[in-house]
Amino acid sequence: MSQPIDFHFKKPEDSPGYLLGQLTQLWQRKQKQVLDPLDLTHTQFVLLCALAWLSRASDTVTQVDIATMSNADRMMVSKVLRTLEEKKFITRQEHPTDTRAKAIRLTPEGETVLKKAIVSVETVDLDFFDSLGTQVTGFNATMAALITANAAEL
Repeated sequence: MSQPIDFHFKKPEDSPGYLLGQLTQLWQRKQKQVLDPLDLTHTQFVLLCALAWLSRASDTVTQVDIATMSNADRMMVSKVLRTLEEKKFITRQEHPTDTRAKAIRLTPEGETVLKKAIVSVETVDLDFFDSLGTQVTGFNATMAALITANAAEL
């Protein structure tokens, strides 16, 4: 008979990674329920949001800008942006100063679907995190600190 596997944590609920994974799975399922009718995946939604935020400050948002803002792999962002272009939610045009880059813009269809998605996603978020009450600000600060602390390692 083999030896039992040794774990640092006494039970799964003692592991922050396990809990984060469980929480993420539940949250993603709820997001999927509201995004499916809009023909969006959560990743597509995130990239559209990044594009919308970045477009407030610049008319020449690039794939690299979107990848950086969303903390996403550049190759994955490229593939998802191609899908969003096929859906007519974005356009990719020649960048005015960088011949290697494309300027990415929301189309009117993309703006319409994003506005609907934002309302749905924010409603899910408010409901999902409602049980935190006034602790949500501290929870957000903790998540932001973890992102900052770990993003530099990639």
